[in-house]
Amino acid sequence: MKRLRTWVLIAVAATALPVVYVYSGVFDVAADAPHSALVYAAMEVVRDRSIAVRTKGVQIPPLNDPKLIADGAEHYDAMCASCHLAPGSLPSDIREGLYPQPPNLTEKIDLGAAETFWVVKHGIKMSGMPAWGKTHDDRSIWAIVAFVQKLPALGPGEYRALVNANGARHDHTRQHGHDHDGEDHHHQ
Repeated sequence: MKRLRTWVLIAVAATALPVVYVYSGVFDVAADAPHSALVYAAMEVVRDRSIAVRTKGVQIPPLNDPKLIADGAEHYDAMCASCHLAPGSLPSDIREGLYPQPPNLTEKIDLGAAETFWVVKHGIKMSGMPAWGKTHDDRSIWAIVAFVQKLPALGPGEYRALVNANGARHDHTRQHGHDHDGEDHHHQ
């Protein structure tokens, strides 16, 4: 009986302590207050494992098509560069205010194509990374992935040339169609 009572007390304490901690307001949610090393490490493990589980079986299309890369450059410039930077650019006010700081995609990152696709499509909660899959179809997202893979090797002139390669710019103020079959269904 004493052993059961001990386990019940441990269970009550294990439940009560997090509740007391949360309701005490001790945890600082301010974006300008860094996480402790323990919290940051735990968040990274949760993020990495979540993405790894959800990207199993993602079929990666060919990503070396110059048109796909140019389309991705155009999308990246309009949607991503203010947070993830462009060759030769300075950090934006938006980027400076985000915590955790978004990865600088002008530098090589340790993320494969499937993982990059999933992050762009679904976003990451409480990080400022939006779910672009709500407004863009899979082909547009794969175009961004294709471009991001090339981005670390680009200088400012090469970047600008790719961004402008299609001539007419996409209108990113309107919603882009979304589907899972890879076809464009843009609203006109």
